Amino acid sequence: MRLALRIITMLDAESHGIDALLPQEMAVKAERVGVAKARLDVTSLLALSVLAGAFIAFGAMFSLVVSAGAEGVLPYGVTRLLAGLAFSLGLILVIVGGAELFTGNNLMIMACASRRISVSELLRAWAVVYVGNFVGAAGLALMIFLAAAHNHGQGAVGLAILASAHAKTALPAFEALVRGVLANILVCLAVWLCFSARTVTDKIMAIVLPVAAFVAAGFEHSIANMYGLTIALMIKHGAQPEFWQTIGRTSAASPHLTLAGVVANLLWVTLGNIIGGMLVGIIYWFVYLRRRALARAAA
Repeated sequence: MRLALRIITMLDAESHGIDALLPQEMAVKAERVGVAKARLDVTSLLALSVLAGAFIAFGAMFSLVVSAGAEGVLPYGVTRLLAGLAFSLGLILVIVGGAELFTGNNLMIMACASRRISVSELLRAWAVVYVGNFVGAAGLALMIFLAAAHNHGQGAVGLAILASAHAKTALPAFEALVRGVLANILVCLAVWLCFSARTVTDKIMAIVLPVAAFVAAGFEHSIANMYGLTIALMIKHGAQPEFWQTIGRTSAASPHLTLAGVVANLLWVTLGNIIGGMLVGIIYWFVYLRRRALARAAA
């Protein structure tokens, strides 16, 4: 009897161990999570995606505040590192808090490749989440603009927002696309690493460096841009004259920052994000899940 109890205890400890999941187990978990996301009802999916858009916007806001006024004071690399570390707040809130982020959900391609969900279910989930992310990110941008946060630091925060947005909207289409690919490779690798995690601490540690890396390198994240470009447009067209006097510039100093420029940036960056996320998902599916999928299809 004691031996039986000991075996049961050992098996229970193994199933609830503290060791990180191995890549094979991570792939199975990613597939299972993709199925669950695809089957979530539209109302819940939309609500969670609005949260994710706001969470990423908080990270983008934090990043821009941290980097505001640092030019010429800190070395470029240090400034970008600090901005990246601050931005990781957004994905931490998404993963730990529980929300639906379009870029991370590109890993749902693993469940689709295994034929656990259909292409239509995948596209439906992506579309709902993308719209919800925009609502959350743009809604928070409006709230932060109404709070006049761009006036902080004697206008340094607003100047940083405008400079970042102008640089993004000035990007050539192909460059924006490739930067989007690279950004979501790192974001999806952060999400992938989180599938191995057993604790909140594990998840945070898995998130911080990949996210900091993509921000520091200047890659492009569509949901973050929804926030940054939206609030920049609001500042350009709605800031009080005192703001422009403080920073010594006019709205004409950002000629590329137009509605057309914002739409073009989001279009190419979003496409790049999808490609980057699918690359990560398909490679890990091919290595760890394709045999299971083929066996299931043959059965």
